[in-house]
Amino acid sequence: MKATPLSNCERRFLLRAVQEKKRLDGRQCYDYRNIRVSFGADRGCCIVELGRTRVLAQVSCELVPPKPSRPTEGVLFFNLELSPMAAPGLEPGRQSELLVSLNRLLERCLRDSKCIDTESLCVVAGEKVWQIRLDMHLLNHDGNITDAASIAGIVALCHFRRPDVSVQGEEVTVYTPEERDPVPLSIHHMPICVSFAFFHQGTYLLVDPTEREERVMDGLLVIAMNKHHEICTIQSSGVVMLLQDQILRCSKITAVKVAEITELIQKALENDQKARKEGGKFGFAESIPNQRITAFKMESAAVDTNDVEEQAGEIIAKADPPSEVYLFQSIALGKTRLNTPLSFANPVLHTPGTAQIGEGIESSWGDLEESEKEEAEEEEGESEAAPFECEKVETEDTSTVRKTKSDEPIVLSDSEEEEVVILEPQELPRKTSPSRGHESIKVDLNQWLLRAAAEILCVALELLLSFTSKK
Repeated sequence: MKATPLSNCERRFLLRAVQEKKRLDGRQCYDYRNIRVSFGADRGCCIVELGRTRVLAQVSCELVPPKPSRPTEGVLFFNLELSPMAAPGLEPGRQSELLVSLNRLLERCLRDSKCIDTESLCVVAGEKVWQIRLDMHLLNHDGNITDAASIAGIVALCHFRRPDVSVQGEEVTVYTPEERDPVPLSIHHMPICVSFAFFHQGTYLLVDPTEREERVMDGLLVIAMNKHHEICTIQSSGVVMLLQDQILRCSKITAVKVAEITELIQKALENDQKARKEGGKFGFAESIPNQRITAFKMESAAVDTNDVEEQAGEIIAKADPPSEVYLFQSIALGKTRLNTPLSFANPVLHTPGTAQIGEGIESSWGDLEESEKEEAEEEEGESEAAPFECEKVETEDTSTVRKTKSDEPIVLSDSEEEEVVILEPQELPRKTSPSRGHESIKVDLNQWLLRAAAEILCVALELLLSFTSKK
């Protein structure tokens, strides 16, 4: 899958912003993006974030025969992988020109600069040496892969520890970390790459270009330098011709940026070493910022339930309990609620550490069913003797009935009419029926039926009026 090309409007906008010395992320021309280093649980594993560009680096080692031309030196191997996970335009398993140029640049920066003492990796001359392998994976691409990969590579090498070995005659013994402490690599200096993007044939210069800025730039200059102001490698690409003054200015800027980045790396390594030594928390999981808004972290508090019975008794004795507690049940026909008074129970302590207040109430489901049957029978008998019948009117877009609380009026209105009819609910006597030895309120079904019939007639008249007005 090819990367989405920039439109002409975007290209002109970016070039115009460069001319006005403005950048999309608000940085100045010589400003670097924020660098964040996080270490994994294992030695030699780290993630470096340069803005939104993320690179994962992992160092491993093994004993191998040395090269015939260099029998007393170890072997260094560097590999950078680009995958579509980082950007849609990157193809897996294919050596693109970008990938080949990045690997060559990193090899010149880390291997040819002699930043690692390869002779210290020799175990037995001409027979066994340590092979140090550095694998880097691009996790997210937002521009300037070179700088992020060089920082991740040198940080992983500084963080790595190889197993300790001993040689007795021809026998080579490799010790585990539990037997002997691992040995760090012998690193002389830290070469770090700094990239410069040129626009309008070298007229304008930007440090640490983003992915969009790299698309519209004319040329790129990469300078690898250590904190001692020693240039390790220089690479220029693009169609721009640079002058001597421009290269000198870029080298001075590089010296300042390398000093700042080196100090940041050393501080990150010291903090990780301190956390591992003190037994603190470390690893990628601990480095993830806790910015969740759906959960709150609260400290656990111990609760003593040994004297729950006495404490509950004191609380109930001091409090003023209400005379009755009502259990509300609904009847489907009249929307009438039966209020059944319940009584409080004393707290019960079954075993130390558990408590229960109240023994529960007996089920009244059967009694409610009987009362509903009685009401249904009375309703059928009265409906047969009713002097009039109610006709049902089926309409789709008619008046809307808003359900309100028991103490609010019921409003019946039509969507196209201005007239509003308000029906005030009347207090109806409630029917009482014995239930579990408690008294309940009786409901007069005759009055309820008359009221329901009157409401239905009002609705029917309102609908007839609305239909006649429309015609």
